[in-house]
This record gives sequence, structure tokens and C-alpha cells, in this order.
Amino acid sequence: MHAMPSGTSGCPDADRQRRLAARLADVIPGAVTIRVSLDGPAQAWPHPHAVVKDEAGQTMELGRTTARVVARWILRVWPEADWNRPHTFDLADATLTRSDLIAAGRGR
Repeated sequence: MHAMPSGTSGCPDADRQRRLAARLADVIPGAVTIRVSLDGPAQAWPHPHAVVKDEAGQTMELGRTTARVVARWILRVWPEADWNRPHTFDLADATLTRSDLIAAGRGR
């Protein structure tokens, strides 16, 4: 990978995504995927919301504030994503995929 004049790698977005995945794995031990959307179950208006799943596919409980912070971190790393649809962030490979594509078996 080429170095940029600032000394950062030539692919800062990929590095940022990997750093976010590592940070979230530290903050939420056991997390494997995080589904992010703007339609949380308790609000009538759009706001960041995250649902975390473990290795077995079981939902891990997060406090409301933690769920919003986690969702916001992911939203900021992928501002170009179509956030009208939910997305799933895979912590193992630091990739973001539209959740409906994963459900249809077309993700990744």
C-alpha cells in the first residue's frame, strides 16, 4: 500500500473501517454483527439504532445510549450508504452490507 505524504496508508477508509470494527469488538465483547438503521422500535421519527448479534445469532442487549452511539459511529464511517435501508456491519471483516441483501443470500 502506498503511503500518503501525511504518513497514513493509501487506503484510509479501509483502515478506518478496520479500526472501527476492532474498537466495537472491544466495546461489545462477543459481538459479531451490528445491524444499523434509522428506525428504532421506540421512536416515531428517524434516529440511529443498532442491534448487535453474537456468534450464535442471538441478540445482545445494549442500553439505548450505547445502541445510538454505536449506530452513529457506523453511520459516520459510511456516510455515502443509503441509510433509508438498514445495513449490517460484520466485525470480522469490517464490511457493511445492506441487510436486505444479506437476508436474500446475496450479501458479501
